[in-house]
Amino acid sequence: MTEFNVYGQELGKSLPEWQPRSLPQKVVLKGKHCFLEPIDLKHSQDLFDAWHSIDDERDWTYFHIKRPVTIRQSDHYIASLAASKDPLFFAVISLSTGKAVGFIALQRMDPDNGAVEIGWINWSPLMKRTLSSTEAIFLLLNYIFDTLQYRRCGWKCDSLHQSAISAAERLGFRYEGTLRQTQVSKGHSRDVRWYSIIDSEWPAISQAMQWWLHPSNLDDLGRQKKRLSEFMP
Repeated sequence: MTEFNVYGQELGKSLPEWQPRSLPQKVVLKGKHCFLEPIDLKHSQDLFDAWHSIDDERDWTYFHIKRPVTIRQSDHYIASLAASKDPLFFAVISLSTGKAVGFIALQRMDPDNGAVEIGWINWSPLMKRTLSSTEAIFLLLNYIFDTLQYRRCGWKCDSLHQSAISAAERLGFRYEGTLRQTQVSKGHSRDVRWYSIIDSEWPAISQAMQWWLHPSNLDDLGRQKKRLSEFMP
């Protein structure tokens, strides 16, 4: 029902029971293929090895830094991530190996308005195109919407980063627009595409992810029988 004030101006949806939410915390989020835990210096060697499991730096083109060349550089970088409060970083640990294979963060945390962003997604070659790459996002979204009861989760990426764009759309994020010339990254201009999921959309997206991750959707070779898009609303 549309609501107007005494001046005849249209208002947004009324939220009379709204209360500020809690800030995200350094928690452990457990899945069936991976788990997320607060990033720590102990993850540095695993991540360094995973990053260097291929020779080139193609995975770092759109990331804010270049791939660490030495373990000392990796240690310094991971220590800086561990000390950060916003963004709040999590390492992704493979349950099959017990090793860190990537990291991710929650950033721009706004508990007063129930809004947050997923960002800093760094999947190593050992994590790409695995069940863990989808489950890690599911675990974080579940924490945001089901545990913390936030209203919105944002996702932004370089407008030229096709794999990040495809990932956002595959995972149910809706495109909101492109902000032009918002950043200079590694000496190049960057336009930023914005996506989001809101709380009313999350239940259907959550169910789709759970169906896709369910063992019944795997064939004898461990491959998905149906694409995630086939389960999405």
